[in-house]
Amino acid sequence: MKCTGDDVREMVGALMTVVSGIERAKRQGEASTLSLLYLIAGGEPVRPSALSEQMGVNQSSVTRQVQALLAAGMAAVEADPSDGRSCFVTITDVGRRELERLEEIGLQRFGSFVEDWEPDEVRTLARLLRKLEESKSAVRQRETHSDGRHWQRQRGKG
Repeated sequence: MKCTGDDVREMVGALMTVVSGIERAKRQGEASTLSLLYLIAGGEPVRPSALSEQMGVNQSSVTRQVQALLAAGMAAVEADPSDGRSCFVTITDVGRRELERLEEIGLQRFGSFVEDWEPDEVRTLARLLRKLEESKSAVRQRETHSDGRHWQRQRGKG
């Protein structure tokens, strides 16, 4: 049985409410620091422009946030040897400890949100969110490999 438009509308409304709250928190204080440290700690050194893109914020905002991390000893920068105008940002040991501390605070916070839930409900939500992300990825993959641009297809031009 397929989902109805009302089913999808209800799901989207609920998701938008949750996403708005998370985005609001990410723009404030420690949640913003957590988000940035998480991205910097993700693996290879990263350019501020890539951080800006991943966070969906203006590059000047990321520059200010990275400067604050540098001042606090949580991040380091190194010049890009192939582009003198750019640099790479890395996390320091101090930054890793702060990331761990903030992650623990976040886990406790989310734990308080679901403290009255059954463990199976928490696992089901996690499974369904992963499934939604996999579905989104599959749709993006199909759209990327089909002829024409997505907006052209929707307008009947592709």
